[in-house]
Formats: sequence, C-alpha cells, structure tokens
Amino acid sequence: MNKKLCGIGEALIDFIPELKGQRLKDVPSFTRVAGGAPANVAGAVTKLGIPSKFLTKLGDDPFGDYIVDVLDEAGIDTSNIARDQEGETALAFVSLAADGNRDFKFYRKNSADLRYSVDDIPENILNDCGMIHFCSVDLVESPMKEAHKKLIDMAIEQNVMVSFDPNLRFSLWDDLNQLKKTVNDFLPYADIIKISDEELEFITGHTNIEEAVPELLEGRAKYVIYTKGKDGAEIHTKDGVVEASGYSVEVRDTTGAGDSFIGAFIYCILRDGIEDLNAVSKERLHEYLDFANAYAAYTTTKEGALAAMATSEEMNNWMKELKK
Repeated sequence: MNKKLCGIGEALIDFIPELKGQRLKDVPSFTRVAGGAPANVAGAVTKLGIPSKFLTKLGDDPFGDYIVDVLDEAGIDTSNIARDQEGETALAFVSLAADGNRDFKFYRKNSADLRYSVDDIPENILNDCGMIHFCSVDLVESPMKEAHKKLIDMAIEQNVMVSFDPNLRFSLWDDLNQLKKTVNDFLPYADIIKISDEELEFITGHTNIEEAVPELLEGRAKYVIYTKGKDGAEIHTKDGVVEASGYSVEVRDTTGAGDSFIGAFIYCILRDGIEDLNAVSKERLHEYLDFANAYAAYTTTKEGALAAMATSEEMNNWMKELKK
C-alpha cells in the first residue's frame, strides 16, 4: 500500500487572462482556475496515482466551494480542509506575457488560509503518509506559520519525509529580509529542497548552485533539486550531482510548472516506497528527474495549473510521442 502525500498551505483562485501578452491593467477578462502551489503539488501526485490529502482553511464562500470541488475532482482528500466564517478565500490575478511568464496581483488581506492553526491539525493526520510538502507563501507571521511548524515536527517524529519548495512570491511580503530569513529558518528541516535558478541568489546569497549546496545540505536535506526551466534540472546529494536535460515544447502557460515538477518527483519516491533517500541510485534519480522534467513540460502546453496536469496514462502516451 503506497503512503500518501500530505500538503499544507494556500489554496486559492487564480484568475488567468483570456488574452495573453497584456499587462495586468490592460486585461479585459479572466478565466478562473483553482490553484495555490502546495495544492497543485498534491494534485500532481494524486493525478499520477498516489493518494494525497491537503490541509488549509478556506472562506465559507463560493470561491472556497469551488476550490473544494476542483480538489475533490482531482482526487485529493479534502476532508481536512477547514472552512472559516471570518476569513475569505484568497484570489490572485495573473497576467501572462507573450513568452508565458507571469505578473501577479494577490487579494489576501483577510485570507482564511492564514487563519489555519495548530488546533486544526488532527493528531493522526500523518498515520498513512510518507511525505509532507509545503512552500513559503503561507509562512508569513500567522497561525498558519505555527501550523506548518507543528506538522513538520510531527513528520520528523514519525519518520515522514519533508519536502520544501520555497516558491517565492515577493509581492506577498512587506519585508523581503523577513522572507529570506523565514525561508532559511525552514530549510534545515527539509529532506528535499527544491530551488529554482531564479531563487538561488536571493535565498542563499550565491549565484552558483555548487557554492550553495554545502550549506543547503547542512541540515536534514538529502536532496537539493535545482530547476532550470527548459534547461532541465539537477539533483545534488552528499555523493555528487545528477543532471537531466529539459524538453522543448510549445509553451502556452507556465503556471504551475514548478509545482508539477516537484509533484512528479514526489510521486516517484512514494510510488517506489523509498524510505531512505540516500540509498537511491544515481540511475534511478536520473529517471525521476527526467520524468519530472517531462511532466512539467507537459503542464506548460496547457492552460492553468491543476487542470493542465496529466494522469499516468496521459504521461505515458505523451512520453512515447516525445521519445520518437
């Protein structure tokens, strides 16, 4: 029986422009999609065939209802999502430049997810889980930050692996020094750290991943996964580095590409029942990275995040086409 993924953090509505290539102020109309990085990761894992559950709080409002419906439809266990009368479901408006890159405006001044607290976490939540996953958006000073700390402590105590993708969103922090400090406070607790080429210097102070790795591996980390967009990804361990090149595809929307990458990687670990990350061969790590690169590439060929993610069957068919 495969162990599950437990995600914690924000689930929100992304409003994506009907027309690409415009600045946010010029976009006349939007399509709504359910998103939020940790929810997207849970969605990728579940769509590929490993069960997941998600911990958050949503407003008791129509947007919250919609998110629960979408997560349910993706197969994510939503029974631990709390609903809140006081807070509102967060909204994000995204504009897509012609190259598929994004510009964000968030509406989350009184966001329900930040009101999720230590008391909302069920005692036995991790009994059937092999990994937890979180990001940095919900690590602002709030009850939700304390809930993250508790879940991480529970995971470490119960031998459940911890995955952290900082997934920086600068516009959500009043003080960028605080963001940097917070991310660095949480990094030592993660078994798997995913960091993108765009985030490296801000988080570590280094422009070169080789210089940053020894510090990143000082804590509990067994893997530092460094993603380079279309140029693929590399995984750094205490034994060296494994690289896998990216896939060239026609990009429609990069929303959720990083989430789908780490989701696909986590799926491989849980699918194979890996308990000791240090014991995985370099050949197998390369296979996992290659699959994650392909999965992320597939996601960028479609609109939206969760909706764009493939099932195992869709992925197998697509990989056969790719390798021709």
